[in-house]
Amino acid sequence: MAIAELGTVVLDCPDPRALAGFYAGVLGGSIEGEGDWVDLKVPGGQSLAFQAAPGFVPPKWPAPDASQQFHLDLTVQDLDAAEQEVLTLGARPLDTEDRSRGFRVYADPAGHPFCLCAC
Repeated sequence: MAIAELGTVVLDCPDPRALAGFYAGVLGGSIEGEGDWVDLKVPGGQSLAFQAAPGFVPPKWPAPDASQQFHLDLTVQDLDAAEQEVLTLGARPLDTEDRSRGFRVYADPAGHPFCLCAC
């Protein structure tokens, strides 16, 4: 028996509106809110929220002495096409060299790692 339901996944960042805009470009949806807390309502999916974090330091990836904390796996139909789109939106590649794998790793504009997966 579950104790709770997953509400919202919240990402700390320096600019909530800008990071919500990046993920809206990737996932679609509507952005709600201003200031220190912004929500992204994703159609048919889990909502994401973005919270201002003074002194935000992005996760290190890969770093054996520091954890990435968490990452998002985003399922796509075409890795090459999706890669071009996320790079245009401001993502940067972290681990994309092995083109034979079914996933590639990127950082969002605030430095959070995420994967595009054709899984």
